Amino acid sequence: MKKRSAFDDYLHTYSVGEKWKLCAVPDQNFSQVVVIPAYAEKDLLFRTLASLAVNVPDALENSFILCVVNHKEDSPASVMENNKITMAYLNALIRRKSLKTFQLTKDVTALLQCISDSKMKLGYIDAASRGYEIPRNTGGVGMARKIGMDMALRLLEKNAPQNGAIVSLDADTLVEPNYLSVVRDYFRKNVKTAIMAYAHQMPENPAEQAAICCYEIFLRYWVLGLRYAKSPWAFHSIGSTMAVAPQSYLAVRGMNKRAAGEDFYFLNKLAKVGRIDYIRETCVHPSARVSTRVPFGTGKRIERFLAGDAAKEYYLYDPQIFSILSGWLSLVHRMIDRDVDDILMEAKRIHPALKAFLEEARFPLRWSAIRRNTKDQETLLNHF
Repeated sequence: MKKRSAFDDYLHTYSVGEKWKLCAVPDQNFSQVVVIPAYAEKDLLFRTLASLAVNVPDALENSFILCVVNHKEDSPASVMENNKITMAYLNALIRRKSLKTFQLTKDVTALLQCISDSKMKLGYIDAASRGYEIPRNTGGVGMARKIGMDMALRLLEKNAPQNGAIVSLDADTLVEPNYLSVVRDYFRKNVKTAIMAYAHQMPENPAEQAAICCYEIFLRYWVLGLRYAKSPWAFHSIGSTMAVAPQSYLAVRGMNKRAAGEDFYFLNKLAKVGRIDYIRETCVHPSARVSTRVPFGTGKRIERFLAGDAAKEYYLYDPQIFSILSGWLSLVHRMIDRDVDDILMEAKRIHPALKAFLEEARFPLRWSAIRRNTKDQETLLNHF
């Protein structure tokens, strides 16, 4: 019996399946797919698409922009109507229909015309019409990303199985004119996974400006601390900054279906199978808007800052924790083959709280079990 390929195995075992269809004009000449989940985003999605539309023509022609218009079965009527309008606009752009049939403001007309006049290859997945909604108990943005990224995987298997890229973006995130070309050029160098530089859009309201600056400082401080400690997890996890090669996507069994934090868990799995590169030559600009869609993240932090005691939002982790982490990571590399009691003794010298934490987390028991079932040091370090 012929063994299934990794691609076929993924589609058979881990993919969301073929319930959701692609709405697009057939085209096979591209090497990267930009996946954009859109949940009630008719007011922001087309600004994002317009920022993509002003990328250089050859990069646009080498890219496919895939919107995943989605909501759950029990979503409010206002969300359903918003998505219906979004899909009508997208369909008009894809089919090159007249925009005059819509009652549009000047600003929206200009955005749609900018997209229409460009060389953008555009498509969407309908995960919003009756019978195609996301099941009420199956995630949220994670599921929407997975639907789009699984479709991107299928498209790239036909078009660019070697140097293709599945690129993750958000409907409220603006990109720079070199975005598509920079990502394309990176993945032509056989990059497996990458994250891009980011800088949040700056609101006009001073209170909201303070809120997003506070949150971005927190995010950057955290990653800098991890870099200081030489942690292998020293990268930001923002969904609109991610890009992954198809082979790496398959290696981690694709995107997860989580309603929040899907980007964090996805990148952590990818970090275990290869290096995560950092793209500095372009920058994405996520929105700094208030949002209650997910229990944490940018929107929630902005809401919390504006609604509560703003002074508490300026708190950062004690920098001492990064020194402790640095010492711990260095210790494990030096003493990977030593007895667990010796490791705990050295951990106590780094900081008494570290030893107490390790014991509370049942490190001695778990580490001993891992060592018994691991043959070589490299594998042991990977387990660590």
